[in-house]
Formats: sequence, C-alpha cells, structure tokens
Amino acid sequence: MSSVESVKVVHERMDQFEQCDNQLMLGGYRLEQIGAMLGKSVFYAYDRSVITKQVQRFRAVIPAGIKLHYAIKANPYWPVVQHLRSQVDGFDVASQKEMLLAMQADMPVTDISFAGPGKTDAELLSAITAGVTLNVESAGELKRIVKLGENTKLTPQVALRINPAFELKASGMKMAGGAKPFGIDEEQAFELLADIGAMAVKLRGFHIFCGSQNLKPEALIEAHQHTFALAAKLAAACPYRPDLINLGGGFGVPYFAGEKRLELAAVGQSLRQLLTQYDAELKDIELVIELGRYLVAEAGVYACQVVDKKVSRGSTYLVCNGGLHHHLANSGNFGQVIRKNYPVAIGNKLSSDTTEQVTIVGPLCTPLDILADKVSLPVAEVGDWVVVYQSGAYGPTASPQDFLGHPAVAEILL
Repeated sequence: MSSVESVKVVHERMDQFEQCDNQLMLGGYRLEQIGAMLGKSVFYAYDRSVITKQVQRFRAVIPAGIKLHYAIKANPYWPVVQHLRSQVDGFDVASQKEMLLAMQADMPVTDISFAGPGKTDAELLSAITAGVTLNVESAGELKRIVKLGENTKLTPQVALRINPAFELKASGMKMAGGAKPFGIDEEQAFELLADIGAMAVKLRGFHIFCGSQNLKPEALIEAHQHTFALAAKLAAACPYRPDLINLGGGFGVPYFAGEKRLELAAVGQSLRQLLTQYDAELKDIELVIELGRYLVAEAGVYACQVVDKKVSRGSTYLVCNGGLHHHLANSGNFGQVIRKNYPVAIGNKLSSDTTEQVTIVGPLCTPLDILADKVSLPVAEVGDWVVVYQSGAYGPTASPQDFLGHPAVAEILL
C-alpha cells in the first residue's frame, strides 16, 4: 500500500449564498418561491448582494488609481447592467446592442469602449456618432474608421487594441501572443503610431488584453509587469499624450474541482509597485482593468427541476427540464477539451446523511446534454431542484436556446 494517501479533489466551497432549513436562498427567496414568482421552473437567478461584494473585494485590494470597467458580454441582462452602473467606472461592449445597453444605463460615452474584430461599417458609424471609444483591431479597420469620420465630419475616438508578444500564462483562454485575430501586433502598432498623428481621429490610448479566466496570482503579476512596460513604450511613441490605457483583465473564478478562488492581495501589491515604478511614463493617464465573469459569475445559479429518475445498467440518472440549450458552458461545449463538472447541488436539500451517485441530464435528444456526470448528491426525487453554481456569466446569451424548440429560460436579479 502506498504511504501517500489519495486526496479527493473537491470543488471550492459555494458559500456565497444564504441557506435556510437546508435550502438555498437567493435574495431572501427559496428556489420554489423564485419559480412561483417567475411562473417557470427553469431559470437563472442572480443575487445583487454577491455582485456588490465582489466589486468591493476588488476595490479593497486594487489601487484606487486603477479604474474598474465591466465587460457587458459576460452578462448583458438589463437589471444586472443597471445594478453595475453604480458599482463600476465604465462599460466595455462587443456589439452595437451592448453599446446601446451601456448608453441606456446612463454611462457616459467617454467611459464606454467598443471591442471586437469584424465590426461592420454600421457598427463603426454607430459608435462614432455616439462618441464611444472604438478599440481598433487592425490597420484596415482604422482606415474604415477614418473614412467614416471624414464622411460624417465627426472625429472618431479610438484606442489601439494591441496583440502583445507575451501571453497570460495559465489562462483559461489565451487572447494574445503569437498569431491572433484580436488586435494589432505589437510590432505593427509602433509603425502605425508613426502615421496616426496625421489621421482625422482622436487616439485616446491602448487596449492590451492578453487572456481570461486566470486563477494564478503569479501569472497575472507577470502579465501586468509586461503590460506596464509595453504601455510605457506605446505612450512614448504616441504623437500626443494618450489619456487611456486598458490593462485588460483575466481575473478568473473557480469552476472545477481543485480550483481555488483567486487571491488578489499579491496582485494588488504588485500593481501598487508598478504604479510607482511607471509614474513618470504613465502620469495622468487613466488606467483601467476590465472584468466580466469575475464580477458576476459567482452571483448566479442555474436552476431546473427533476422530471424523471431512472436507472440504466447500474447508473442512476436525474432527467431535468433544463440543459445545454440554456447553459452551454456547463455542458462542456463552450471551450472545454475534456468535460468537467461545475459545482452542483440539490437546492431544496443541500445536505443529507443519505447520498447517491447520479448523472444529471437535460431533455434534449443528444448525449451532450449533461448537467453533471457521476456526482455524489443527496438522494433526489422528481420535483426536486437541481442547481448549477457559478452560472452568473456566459449563460443564456452564450447558449443555443432555440435548439429543438424548448422554452426559453427565465432570468431574475434579486
């Protein structure tokens, strides 16, 4: 027998929500009460207090000299956007629809940036007319922006999105380093800066985004060190002093067993040191960290009900009325190479002395429709509530809700 005992790898403790009588509570309501209010038994519920606490957690350790922007693509649900309007300093958008949401939330256009490759002329014109800052993804896009500005007699507000030579290590999704469809290669950016002073645009600054979903403080610290050094070089090469540098984001949340919540203290301390180190080069330039899932993912759950329970050749299945058509990311079909379980629970019986191993599936006619595979949970019956935690980001709008014609999922902020 090995002298090293095996250690069971478990999910991070999901303690962000209240509990009462062994039942999950969001905003003071039990799941059955939320379902009754909505008139639906499949829904996303978001707890506004959890969002606020996450923003406060960021503010407590990140230097006050760095602004916080929310990336609306993580969760564009209107009440969530409205709630975050008073919590953050700006919005980052990835479409005209998101841009209009940001404006309708009364965010000043000077604090809205529009990113993404392949922007159409209609989208560019919309942003130019509104006065929103366009994150330029290529030299060709910049030419189109200049032409649209000349045609409308307006001065486009732009920031160059940079594809740096470095990447964010240990990142769930790498957005920089090497060949990428996102941004202008670092070496090409300096060539472009030599000519941009003569163009009919206002260069506000730069957007340097190198990765997302990172739980390693040391990786974020290293990326920030490279980012500040590059930002200083870019600022020095500008024809005039820029007023904005988006440092990117990349702060992750724990989805899978073995992952731990990101420890921000060391990241904040490193940023304070970098602000001092680059004070002369970046003085009076607004520095921004852009976060999406970090602010909202932990605040949301996806809830559905068990409609059938069956045993197939020794395996127990809970068949639910919700699935991958509402929550593609949880099914493993939104970027996972090997499917792993999100943290799940039986929401109306959170703990029990009696448990069983089950696979939780949805109603769709595909073996891909899995909510959780071989998990140990309190014994559930038809009518019980299945809850998927960490579901406040990339939920309904990142899922194929029309697949097979099942009803759309409801949402509520409590």
